[in-house]
Amino acid sequence: MRWTKILNNLRKRFGIAIGLFGLSITSGAQIYAQQLSKPIDELGPFAKIILDTDIGDDVDDAFALALALQSPEIELVGVTTARGDTALRARMVRRMLAENGRAQIPVAEGIVTKSRSVFTQRRWAERGPDGPKLDGVEFLLNTIRKDPGEITLVAIGPLTNVGAAIERDAQTFRKLKRVVLMGGSVRKGYADNTYEANRGPEPEYNIQSDVPAAQKLFASGVPIFMLPLDSTILKLDEVKRDFLFRQGTPLTDELTLLYHESVRPTPTLFDAMAVAYLIEPGLCPVTKLRIEVDKDGFTRDVKGEPNAAVCLESDSEKFFRFAMPRWMKPLERK
Repeated sequence: MRWTKILNNLRKRFGIAIGLFGLSITSGAQIYAQQLSKPIDELGPFAKIILDTDIGDDVDDAFALALALQSPEIELVGVTTARGDTALRARMVRRMLAENGRAQIPVAEGIVTKSRSVFTQRRWAERGPDGPKLDGVEFLLNTIRKDPGEITLVAIGPLTNVGAAIERDAQTFRKLKRVVLMGGSVRKGYADNTYEANRGPEPEYNIQSDVPAAQKLFASGVPIFMLPLDSTILKLDEVKRDFLFRQGTPLTDELTLLYHESVRPTPTLFDAMAVAYLIEPGLCPVTKLRIEVDKDGFTRDVKGEPNAAVCLESDSEKFFRFAMPRWMKPLERK
């Protein structure tokens, strides 16, 4: 049993293929080619993730991080912050991690940019602890280098860090297992719902905030699971909020405070679907499409070889039946 464990670790870490009659070395390029040859929706279970987030504006990022912390099926190996004041966003993440017993998870600051959005949860974030100043882009690349083919990047903010990582070391970036992206608009836009006529797609915030970075991602060759506006208009209505906020756990109290600092009375939990999809892909069935990002930030469904698995529709109530018990359950410290 001990030797079996050692050999399995060698296979995973170094691409060593061990058969009955010998031992052969598989190069990184060969491993990557094998990964891409698999159907995009048959790449195996999700496990180790990096969350790239613009937490602190809309409250959905906090709900996404909370869901990741409450889901034992995935391992959060790091968080990188995106857009605007990334240092303050990192303090906010550290506070959430520390108050939920996960202070050991590294948090890295992404590229500082101008941002037109409002950091609504600034006061709460300012009470977060400082920590080691880590370069978000280099942290992402180094984590991939340490565990090639095993890291899933969950991108729930503008893609500036992602574009910079591709620019800095595209070969390493391609060794991601996959990218799960909350972004884009394929058939529906922000205003579309079941009570109105479909107004059609529109530029979505995460994509439009850094169009060149989004274009680099869709041209990168990394398997992409895309959760656009079509499937992420998930309204946390008054009934659900009241039930959740009455639980009185450390996590639900935290989410209550962050909700009251935000500006939207009924928040839309776009980003939480990206994390939920990691755990239960059936919540958001995907269709293989070729997506191109135009200069205005539209994500166009065009003819050609698919480069993304796109969820075009989801069941909001099914999502909340999945997510609510996780947000409410007692904290599991690790």
